[in-house]
Amino acid sequence: MSDLILASASPRRSELLQQIGVHFDVKPVDIPEVKLADESAFEFVERLAIEKAVAGWQRSEQRLPVLGSDTVVVLDDRVMGKPQNRENGIDMLLALSGREHQVVTALAIVNNEQTQVRVVSTRVRFKELSAGLCQRYWETGEPVDKAGGYGIQGLGAVFVASISGSYSSVVGLPLTETAELLDIFKVPFWQHAAE
Repeated sequence: MSDLILASASPRRSELLQQIGVHFDVKPVDIPEVKLADESAFEFVERLAIEKAVAGWQRSEQRLPVLGSDTVVVLDDRVMGKPQNRENGIDMLLALSGREHQVVTALAIVNNEQTQVRVVSTRVRFKELSAGLCQRYWETGEPVDKAGGYGIQGLGAVFVASISGSYSSVVGLPLTETAELLDIFKVPFWQHAAE
């Protein structure tokens, strides 16, 4: 039996919730991910996480708490979402090459009584990347659906020279903060440990 609804189609978020033993159903919502002109990266991901959770709550008949989340990569105050195409994806990687960027993830949980949100920022530094390496990485298909055009939990891990902050947040869901919110909403985790 489920205790939570995940309003996201991200397999990585599902894997992270499974990792900490949460019983949940996946019910993705489709929210336009367009940054407003005056929004900071933090405000943008926070708004999207809340909108996704609220939309999931409104569509759900189960009356379980709903978790929404969003992740962006930020370089020089520029927000990088998912690459639009091959050229855009390779350009993103080359822009990140040899530099430090932020990965900002927001998560929100809502029910009929409250909305709770957390925003987590992690610093990631890439090694120097050649254009050829970026092209080869794009051809693997991994970067297509990932903020900033890379997956730290996959092949893209070889780009990462250092990380300061939450690894799981870079993957897509900061687990420390997720556990805090699950406690607030009385959603059990570590359930598989006793099974």
